[in-house]
Amino acid sequence: MKSLFKSEEGKKEIISLYNEKLAHLNIDYQYLNVETSYGETNIIVSGNSSNPPIIIVHGSNGCAPIAFETYPNLIKKFRVYAIDVLAQPNKSANTRLSMKDSSYGKWMDEVIVSLNIDNVIMAGFSFGGFVILKTLEYDESKIKEVFLSSPAYIVNGNPIKALFKIFIPMKRYMKTQKTKYVESFLDEVFTERDEFAIKYLSKVFLHFKMDFTSLPVINKTKAKSIKTPITLFAGKNDILFPGNKMIKRASRIFPSLKKSKLFENSKHVQNKIQNEEIENIIMEK
Repeated sequence: MKSLFKSEEGKKEIISLYNEKLAHLNIDYQYLNVETSYGETNIIVSGNSSNPPIIIVHGSNGCAPIAFETYPNLIKKFRVYAIDVLAQPNKSANTRLSMKDSSYGKWMDEVIVSLNIDNVIMAGFSFGGFVILKTLEYDESKIKEVFLSSPAYIVNGNPIKALFKIFIPMKRYMKTQKTKYVESFLDEVFTERDEFAIKYLSKVFLHFKMDFTSLPVINKTKAKSIKTPITLFAGKNDILFPGNKMIKRASRIFPSLKKSKLFENSKHVQNKIQNEEIENIIMEK
């Protein structure tokens, strides 16, 4: 399998930051490596093994330690499985799956089967939400409930705005390596400044082959077939997946939508207070 890391040195720099974030979490954890038909999947597991299971899924260009940091208190109530999504800058296989078919759902279902867990809660941010929705499409029988934060796959934002405010600064950074372009990108996407994100994405943009494939949106027929309860969180100022538009469409197409919450002052990535609110709602389960 050809690596998506552009060089071994670049991979070492990214994985070093991955390990740094994991160490800073100061949690007891173990690694699990699960073999799937799409390649090896790395999972970080924490929390009492007698607690109910929850799978958390990070966003695009992310990794499992970031998902743990987003919802750090889940380990008090759950056995938490943080998944390194395939073909992302982390420790899982570099297999690039198709977003147009059931591959992501089949992959995650294989992971769940390998973990031998059932009645599992799932929580995902951005692209992680896409993975979860694809899983529900493929086989929702093992899933109890899902929580989606700024998920992909329900609506898309204005592509012209995304081009000028997100992709052009990203490309300018890749060409010049001037940090101001990373900060410009993050200012459009993050509700509050994140120093680790600046360091991590500065390396990812330079040393990892990112996927710029257009994100699809779920069709009504597939959405209406989902029976698992869905709780949705959206940001009003989300340039990628606008919150008002998302909640309006979700309310129309998902019969199992249990609750939706619009964060008025949120961009794509929620701030710490908003993530705490999401976490508290999950922990009510």
